[in-house]
Amino acid sequence: MEIALETKGLSKTYRGLRKVRALEPLDLAVESGTVFGLLGANGAGKSTLVKTILGICRATTGYAHIFGVDSRNPEARQKVGYLPEGTHFARYLSGRNVLEYFGQLAGLTGARLREQVALKLKLVGMADWADKKVSKYSKGMRQRIGLAQAMLGDPRLIILDEPTDGVDPEGRHHIRDLIIKLGKEGVTLFLNSHMLSEVESVCQEIGIMYQGRLLKRGKVREILDEMSMRDGKYQLVFRTGPMPQNLPPVLAGATRDDHGFSIAVADREEIPRLVDALRDSGVAIYGVEQHHASLEEAFLRLMDDGNHHGVGGRQ
Repeated sequence: MEIALETKGLSKTYRGLRKVRALEPLDLAVESGTVFGLLGANGAGKSTLVKTILGICRATTGYAHIFGVDSRNPEARQKVGYLPEGTHFARYLSGRNVLEYFGQLAGLTGARLREQVALKLKLVGMADWADKKVSKYSKGMRQRIGLAQAMLGDPRLIILDEPTDGVDPEGRHHIRDLIIKLGKEGVTLFLNSHMLSEVESVCQEIGIMYQGRLLKRGKVREILDEMSMRDGKYQLVFRTGPMPQNLPPVLAGATRDDHGFSIAVADREEIPRLVDALRDSGVAIYGVEQHHASLEEAFLRLMDDGNHHGVGGRQ
């Protein structure tokens, strides 16, 4: 499988009155055609990683390759579309003017430029506002224009830093659908985002950063399955009728609520024994399911683990 983006030992230290290690040496490989999400709290190093990959910041150590070409080579960046966080455009330009300007910077001219601009405006739902000035746009509308410029020229890798920042719910839904569509067409997408539910819905793989380090990476479903277990045990949720005051001994350690209880088991084979114990106590069982962690739960647990284990090393 072709590797779209690869870093080896990539790090960044800012030097001033005091030294700040914004990015610890990081190894990462993203396969072509993958929708990859990078998660982390503010200051985790996500934007620094992207800026270092793109040459906006000079790496302190290591290197990055884009489709096998050193990212410091302008040839590598010709294959990349980029939407930075908090992007701003000249307020006196129209949305169409903005795309025409960036399209020319990308080498588009004539009919090809006009075709690309019209298509991208339509894709992001801004065709009806194309000739209005940016000064008339909401933050979400400016974000859509930014996304459109990132797609100009049909780049093979699109890097999006907080792509739905400031976008209303309808707009976020539209952008999510567009990201999924691009991924199905074989475009590699690299998303920085704090919108965990959106990352969970569009990304096949994720990486979680903490204090400049990559704490965890892998396929979304595998990470969620792992995080759904605690201390090697499955978390089961029983929905039942009224429970007896004194639970059967087999349910020791269960957590009760108004609709039943939760319990951790080391093996799914224990479920029949639990069911039998409840039936013997006269309890009606309406449902049994394994608790599956959300991406938010997984993220918070990893952040908590990072705090407890002192992950970091910034100076």
